[in-house]
Amino acid sequence: MTDWKISERAAALHAEALVWDNHAGFEPEPDEDLGALERWRDSGVDYLSVNVCYDRRPWEDAFRALSAYRAWVMAHPEGFVLAATADDVRRAKADGKMAVAFDIEGMTALNRDPGMVEVFHRLGVRQMLIAYNLNNAAGGGCHDDDQGLTGFGRTVIAEMNRVGMMLDLSHTGARTTLEAMAASSAPVIFSHSNSRRLCDHERNISDEQIVACAATGGMVGVTGIGLFLGPGGATIDNLIAHIDHMCGLIGARNVGISL
Repeated sequence: MTDWKISERAAALHAEALVWDNHAGFEPEPDEDLGALERWRDSGVDYLSVNVCYDRRPWEDAFRALSAYRAWVMAHPEGFVLAATADDVRRAKADGKMAVAFDIEGMTALNRDPGMVEVFHRLGVRQMLIAYNLNNAAGGGCHDDDQGLTGFGRTVIAEMNRVGMMLDLSHTGARTTLEAMAASSAPVIFSHSNSRRLCDHERNISDEQIVACAATGGMVGVTGIGLFLGPGGATIDNLIAHIDHMCGLIGARNVGISL
């Protein structure tokens, strides 16, 4: 077992906190080995959101992955709980288990039907992006000619607010994110996005977006992927620089450490 030389204070803080990993980027395949989830649980993660589809995949793949992943979690009740509510997450932590729910990267998985929001919610999806890098029927992607939030996108956000599904704006175009934050009646997140001021990459977000996210009551997750950290890549100093910049803008309560 690796000795990470964590201080007693840090270890106590980690044990007392509810640790939320809001995006485990599995390739959504029905035969994916979810035994890897034990790594998250053994690392002290209390709640994990597992990706079940993204815009580059056929929308039907979401159902194949959900069927397989739900079955795996329910077949391992000794260590995992399929969470439907925040109370489920708290109970799982108290019982020494890890709570699991699901996320979708992009609204193509809805097949242009806003009624699919409730269907996915009933199957355990608690988080969804608008777009995965490229434009879709709901709005603009960060690597595309962002046309803004569409009427369909506004309808979907209203449905997400109604059923209690979290709106995630990573991978989404800047104009679309700002319009989505104005449209949402609930807090939003950027699950894995860094500061564009520090690293001018299209996947990163501006100070305006960061501040607007916090104003909804939401959070920004700083990612350790080197491409989004700037010169020198994936270093502790670069990661801390992005965290420090965001904390200076919106306060530590609105900033997390992402994948």
